[in-house]
Amino acid sequence: HLNDIGDRLSGMLKLEVPNSLMGRLAMLPMLKEMAGFPPRTVRSGPCQEVVLQGDDIDLSKLPIITCWPDDGGPYITLPLVITKDPESGIRNVGMYRMQSMDRNTTAMHWQRHKTGARHFELAKRKGERLEVAVALGGDPATIFSATAPLPPAIDEFIFTGFLRRRPMELVKGVTVDLEVPAEADFVLEGYVDPSEDLILEGPFGDHTGFYSLADMYPSFHVTAVTMRREPIYPTTIVGKPPMEDFYMGHATERIFLPLTKLILPEVVDYHMPAEGIFHNLVFVSIDKEYPGHAFKVMNGLWGLGQMMLAKVIVIVDKDVNVQDPREAWWVALNNIDPERDVRFTPGPVDVLDHASRAFTFGTKMGIDATTKWPEEGFDREWPDKIEMSDEVKQRVDEMWARLGIDEAR
Repeated sequence: HLNDIGDRLSGMLKLEVPNSLMGRLAMLPMLKEMAGFPPRTVRSGPCQEVVLQGDDIDLSKLPIITCWPDDGGPYITLPLVITKDPESGIRNVGMYRMQSMDRNTTAMHWQRHKTGARHFELAKRKGERLEVAVALGGDPATIFSATAPLPPAIDEFIFTGFLRRRPMELVKGVTVDLEVPAEADFVLEGYVDPSEDLILEGPFGDHTGFYSLADMYPSFHVTAVTMRREPIYPTTIVGKPPMEDFYMGHATERIFLPLTKLILPEVVDYHMPAEGIFHNLVFVSIDKEYPGHAFKVMNGLWGLGQMMLAKVIVIVDKDVNVQDPREAWWVALNNIDPERDVRFTPGPVDVLDHASRAFTFGTKMGIDATTKWPEEGFDREWPDKIEMSDEVKQRVDEMWARLGIDEAR
């Protein structure tokens, strides 16, 4: 199912206008479907059945959880943080943890590589407050879209419409000039003021399985809380993988593989195992066509959006099942000469990387575990993998019934 979504997305991006009339007519169903992706604004929605402002705002009345013993406080862990680019007006929806500080203030942990942080910096340059709305709950497709690695110019709410095959509904905020999901359970409206001092946020037990250390982040001031009459508060707990966020990340992996192939068509498959916490380890199988091809692919991947944070990329041949990390490591560790096949390159690393040489800056490692060619300096014979012949496999299969052994075992 996830692969089908990726294929749909890839097919729409590869859309070409046919020359014939019949070909153009055949496109109409797809064009009609695409016309239904953008969200539509409605006058009212369940998310504003109850509106709280001023002294009625009290975040302590929400069941905001403290996940781990050494967390700095209670955290909103599944927020859809909505902002607009102060210059272009393009909307962004991201998911950034929010530590509750008092009855109407949270910290806003948007990391420097994220679009929300870019909007904050633009507002700072312009000397303006940045309006923010935070949606909680609602359609799971909307929640997932906030985590999707979309280009900055692509509206996450349009992607929601793509996933749902129908547009989502938005309503105008009560105290902010932003549209919010009409079906959300809660919406926190407010602003971040770049002229204010940053506040200490954290520690937080993170998806790496380690605590991310306390650091300085902006304050989010809540000017209104709107909600359904009977809302359901959504949350998630992250920690040592695999946990819930791993499965959301796996969905992203499968859905966006076809898009990666549009840019790097030699990529056959990739996989980010749980132990690699998304960005620390990526196995990639390729259809190798020329010497040094593996290095071309790893550098190409480091240039793709959030893939720039991948700490280790392992490239293998197309016949390797990268969805099985044991097989991928078995092949890789047999196929490499470390001095010849390992490359190190400096670049940006994840904010949560506690081992990097500096904050958000460090080194990545690329491993070429493909079969080596003579043009790559390998002048010996490359061995074949051990595989049983089809004839022997068939003979053994035919023996099970005669021996009274259940083949299903």
